[in-house]
Amino acid sequence: MNKSMTIGEYLIEQLSRHGVSHVFGIPGDYALSFFDLMTKSDKLDIINTCDEQGAGFAADAYARIKGLGAVCITYGVGGLKVANTTAQAFAEKSPVIVISGAPGVKEQEKNPLLHHKVKDFNTQKKVFDEFTVASTILDDPATAFYEIDRVIHCALRYKRPVYIEIPRDMVSVPGVRDYQHSRSGDISDPHALQEALTEAVQIINSAERPVILAGVEVHRFGLQRELVAFAEKTQIPVATTILAKSVIPDNKSFSLGIYEGATGLKEITEYVESSDCIIFLGAFLTDLNTGIYTANVDTARSIYATSEKLTIYHHRYDNILFKDFLNGLSDGDIKKRTETHPVPAPPPPFHPLKGHQKMKVQRLFHNLNSFITKDNIIIADVGDALFGANDLYIHQDTNFLSPAYYASLGFSVPAAVGAHYANPALRAIVLIGDGAFQMTGMELSTIARYGLNPIVIVLNNEGYGTERPMLDGPFNDILPWKYSLIPEILGRGKGFYVDNEKDFDSALREARDYTEDFSLIEVKIDRDDRSPALNRLTSYLAKEVK
Repeated sequence: MNKSMTIGEYLIEQLSRHGVSHVFGIPGDYALSFFDLMTKSDKLDIINTCDEQGAGFAADAYARIKGLGAVCITYGVGGLKVANTTAQAFAEKSPVIVISGAPGVKEQEKNPLLHHKVKDFNTQKKVFDEFTVASTILDDPATAFYEIDRVIHCALRYKRPVYIEIPRDMVSVPGVRDYQHSRSGDISDPHALQEALTEAVQIINSAERPVILAGVEVHRFGLQRELVAFAEKTQIPVATTILAKSVIPDNKSFSLGIYEGATGLKEITEYVESSDCIIFLGAFLTDLNTGIYTANVDTARSIYATSEKLTIYHHRYDNILFKDFLNGLSDGDIKKRTETHPVPAPPPPFHPLKGHQKMKVQRLFHNLNSFITKDNIIIADVGDALFGANDLYIHQDTNFLSPAYYASLGFSVPAAVGAHYANPALRAIVLIGDGAFQMTGMELSTIARYGLNPIVIVLNNEGYGTERPMLDGPFNDILPWKYSLIPEILGRGKGFYVDNEKDFDSALREARDYTEDFSLIEVKIDRDDRSPALNRLTSYLAKEVK
């Protein structure tokens, strides 16, 4: 490497080397020197958002699609605003590198009361220690390069966020001369792997009706092709959790659709729960993934494989990489299945009802099902935007993003920014409720600034519609905005207000043809209208809050 490379230059070099070409963020004085260095680099593009939380969500979406993302902010007021988005990335296994500027090492001497400081100069790092898998402060040139390598390796190994703090007077300081760090890749224990595969293949072949329950780690570790190869070879049916929706396309012969316990579709629930061998692959049994713990599955009598553990019935195997186990299953001598099973129905053609029929949530998603193509990525926010979207028919793998476990409102609009830069070939369709939109929806300004063209659909039901059936009150109401007029404020994009099927259908088609800027379709729906999926879910949730 270049003998004169500085700490800031090396960090940029390693981001680029690992596939990061865009960094999302907000500048601040403690981070300005690193922002300036990134701007002058030909390896990274900076995407400035309106707010740090928007930058964090954008980096999260970018990481989910591309395998690694980065957000850069200033110390204190900036860093602590991405605490929530980093917590989501940790909970949902998204490898985001949080880069924070900080007061210079010399500035911190004698512990002065510098602006943005909270308690002491290590407070922010201590906060991020709680929801990252590795963290570091680049305050020592002798170790800075090694520390950068270490934390990036952890992000890639565990598919979770990491934290790098760089004091502003260290950005231009040279690191160790002639530094060369080679980290050997993680490998499985070959004996444990072979023993686990032998047992797993025997159990699967002995089962009458095995089924695969695929989870989010298949997506995060980029193992969609491996899963498809395994399922195509064996024709073992595959269901997915909510968080893993689209990890396989719905049009595959072995696809079952989403399994959600008692809150899901009856035929899928019955098929999965009647299996005598459930093969969990990268699935985490969270409350939403299991239909508020209504899932009737026994992991102790299953094959349960994630990046964190591998158990086969009551046997636990250590030091086995998730990828190696999945590849081993695909290569194993597993007999091909011929049993019939439920399959996701291809979307029927949509025909608007005659007259100006009031818009219903169920009909809205029926229309979308016939509208989306393999060239779209669906980004669903929390609420009926997510639960109604569970029934959407996804044509390609990894063409659906949502915060379906951590469930932070406001993910989807800034996520459309990150998704665009991770894969510009896909046009985003954003589904978001009016409550979530009021949190981060003005990241449409970022979308307008950079000339992006998502179709944003705002479900306007006058507040927090998910919470009303659980426990209603004035706390679920919000100030009504004229969402469709926002393009006029920004001076970019096209807005639509619709309250009936015919106008919604027309707006969708006009938005599809309008590709030079974003489109915002405000859909007015009744405050008590909900999708069947959300009605099933909230009936269970209501028992927990009353």
